[in-house]
Amino acid sequence: MTERETFQGHLRKAAGGILERVPERVRREIYVLAFNVWRVDSDNRRPYVDIGYNTESRCAQQMLRESDAREVRWNYAYWILDGFEKLGNVPEDPVGGPLYEEEARELGIWYDGEFDLGRMLEDEDLRVRSALLGGYFADAVVELARYLHASGEIERIFGRALPVVVFDMDRPGWEEEATEAANPAELIADFLR
Repeated sequence: MTERETFQGHLRKAAGGILERVPERVRREIYVLAFNVWRVDSDNRRPYVDIGYNTESRCAQQMLRESDAREVRWNYAYWILDGFEKLGNVPEDPVGGPLYEEEARELGIWYDGEFDLGRMLEDEDLRVRSALLGGYFADAVVELARYLHASGEIERIFGRALPVVVFDMDRPGWEEEATEAANPAELIADFLR
């Protein structure tokens, strides 16, 4: 009997594949990995993470326009933000979506129906479930980064340890907490300054 694949197991395997596909010439330039959490149409049932990065050359290019070197280096607004592969409950991840929904249903936090902000504002149960879905996905992304560090995948693929900055435009202030939770302290000391 084979063991059932979990959403977290899928993220680990798929993220490793995504990182393996980064061209060798780019790998040498990467100084930070970026796990960018998004949602399709702001619906916590449709979350995904872009597995991205920023490079030294992009940083140098942005510094020609800005005077604050630390801001350019560590603020994702200056980073490469598109063109990355997505994992989660999106069409681009045909395995992850069903696993995410199945596990959310098993946890009792899934809800059906169209996403409607008015409905969400009126229904306390939906607001709670939506928040729980968001937390479930956020925890999975942080755990993914921890796994990639602990398993040695990042060092194996890039030849060195790299910090993973985790951010979510819909959760201001969470970036620092999530990034601290996702990395060994020594890797993010410069980011935290």
